[in-house]
Amino acid sequence: MRKTIIAGNWKMNKTVAETKATLSELKELTNGVEGVEIVIGAPFTALESAVKTVEGSNVTIAAQNMHPKDSGAYTGEISPVMLKEIGVKYVILGHSERREYFHESNAFINEKVKAALAHDLIPILCIGEKLEERESGKTSEVNEKQIREGLAGLTPEEAVKVVVAYEPVWAIGTGKTATPEMAEETHKEIRDVLIAMFGAEAASEMTIQYGGSMNAKNAAELLAMENIDGGLVGGASLDAPTFIQVIKAGAR
Repeated sequence: MRKTIIAGNWKMNKTVAETKATLSELKELTNGVEGVEIVIGAPFTALESAVKTVEGSNVTIAAQNMHPKDSGAYTGEISPVMLKEIGVKYVILGHSERREYFHESNAFINEKVKAALAHDLIPILCIGEKLEERESGKTSEVNEKQIREGLAGLTPEEAVKVVVAYEPVWAIGTGKTATPEMAEETHKEIRDVLIAMFGAEAASEMTIQYGGSMNAKNAAELLAMENIDGGLVGGASLDAPTFIQVIKAGAR
């Protein structure tokens, strides 16, 4: 039985004080909510405070990125050892913004996935196509390449620990979203690639989130689809009363 995971990616938003305030509110709102794993990707400066703030609740904390090396001369980078030490549980890897603005390759993202697993961090591997790729009929090709290269070298036992987040780049921050049926079709294709790579049993256990502008209005319809196992939520996760609506839509 695979987990339903609703994760909020705060991106470059919220100071330490704002993080504490929002998480304190979310902690109260999620009290008693069951059947869904709740994750918040806070900025690096607020991660330690975030972990402490959510102690004793059903909210867990993710980093938004990390370097694959344990230590070294990588100015400005954060290692998996550093994240593990402060109690971070998840790490978001391969986000479309990292790929586009910082030119991260599938091979580099694969290094990060392996490093996360080696340190008992749960990777949320982001994949997804741009608008021009969708319009030219390359959605399946782009996603399969990102999955195969991003998860290359993993055993089925390792793969089941990875969360895949499908984020159609054309639907992020644009107000556009795929219909539930469109999203389900792509999620099914992703599941088929995972079956080909790791076998049906492992693939059936892997959570595939939808990351294309999920919000309080469309979450229930999207999460009702067979192969949509949660969401990677951007703007709608910044406000606790709004985000709790998305979380409750995923509660089983």
